[in-house]
Amino acid sequence: MKTITEKIRDIVTASKPGLLNISQETTGNKKSPDSWSKKEILGHLIDSAANNHQRFVRGAQNLAADFPAYDQNRWVEIQHYNEMDWPELVELFCRNNFHLCRIIDFLPREVLNNPVNIGKENLATMEFVIKDYLRHLEHHIRQILGPMA
Repeated sequence: MKTITEKIRDIVTASKPGLLNISQETTGNKKSPDSWSKKEILGHLIDSAANNHQRFVRGAQNLAADFPAYDQNRWVEIQHYNEMDWPELVELFCRNNFHLCRIIDFLPREVLNNPVNIGKENLATMEFVIKDYLRHLEHHIRQILGPMA
């Protein structure tokens, strides 16, 4: 899993300057009333890291099969990310992801097949959830910054 966490750390480290370069004034703008702003997308990534934090710790104990579903729109709505200071939001995003990587780095190999509820009909393995988190992170960072060089 080291390769996955190295990629997550690299994405977070490489994206931080670009994120901080986006003006505070534009980060709350939405393309449409039903879309998320850059602040809300980054907030969603913070929520995703927080949910996966719980999944990984519980999954390591084989207790993640009953993990509650995650209503991403309600989480973003309840937390009012558009009202947060952009640099503070960027820092929280970075710190949460670095902590998530630390958890993954210490997971014993034998727990990677443990079942995890991700709100779908069938359970996923911890390994799938870890790999999917990287894909999810890349997708949303591209939404905010565009393709990374």
